[in-house]
Amino acid sequence: MKITLLEPLGIPAEVLARYQAGLEDKGHTFTAYSDKTTDPVELIRRTGDSDIAIIANNPYPAQVVAAASNLKMLDVAFTGIDHVALDACKEKGIMICNAAGYSTQCVAELAIGLTIACLRKMPACETATRNGGVGGPLRGREIGGRTVGIVGTGAIGTMTARLFQAFGAKVIAYSRTVRPEVEAMGVAYVSLEELMARSDIVSIHVPNNQETKGLISKERIAAMKPSALLINVARGAIVDNAALAEALNKSKLAGAGIDVFDMEPPIPEDYPLLHAKNTVLTPHVAFATDESMLRRAEIVFQNVEAYLAGNPENVCKL
Repeated sequence: MKITLLEPLGIPAEVLARYQAGLEDKGHTFTAYSDKTTDPVELIRRTGDSDIAIIANNPYPAQVVAAASNLKMLDVAFTGIDHVALDACKEKGIMICNAAGYSTQCVAELAIGLTIACLRKMPACETATRNGGVGGPLRGREIGGRTVGIVGTGAIGTMTARLFQAFGAKVIAYSRTVRPEVEAMGVAYVSLEELMARSDIVSIHVPNNQETKGLISKERIAAMKPSALLINVARGAIVDNAALAEALNKSKLAGAGIDVFDMEPPIPEDYPLLHAKNTVLTPHVAFATDESMLRRAEIVFQNVEAYLAGNPENVCKL
């Protein structure tokens, strides 16, 4: 079969070469592109008559799917698949497999990191230090003893809950599915309305889909404590970010740590969150560590091997 990697996976060349050799030894052809493109015409050219195409978080629009004359499986080196034209893939019978689980640890860790950065006013502290300031006005707050609300208790939400508990926080959760193993951790499930009202820190961990888009609405942000923080390492569209920026600027919310936005970085200069008070912003890097990139590649190429063996893994429901 013809297998094409349409964008780099962020792994050393020797690691990619090892995976390539494994496929070619079995009689398959493998082509890898070392740069990323969002141009549909170029994506169509790169996909060509591939049987299997591999992407990461690069958009794969409907016109590219339509032109992929021989595509049988799209291997997405990412957890979310909302950047893929899912209806078009379903119509053509193209299987989609993802890399669920590769980023659980690093995303959960960044949620904690953003929380600490907000509570301890780390950006302001750094600026003060570099400019001859003092720390007196920059007294922070602790995670320990606070109530943390986890929105979504999949693998990442559950890991984040464990890490917050390790800091001494009380964790409550809202999720479509109540998981006994999470309850066994001492986490109580509550309604989303109760979670937003009670939590000192709200951390978002749900996928972006029709049910979750705009889930953290202006009304739900308004229900939060003025002293609370909002942490989003999931997807930007889940939160009404204009309302979030307004709440921050009016001191109706104490702070926010945000890794995801309504678009992929670079962020337009007029985007409200860029100018909101008490924010710590990162450019969609929660998933990106040296370790996670190696885990991701392992899952992605195992997806290919499993598909070729007739036992596909990590198949996404369309």
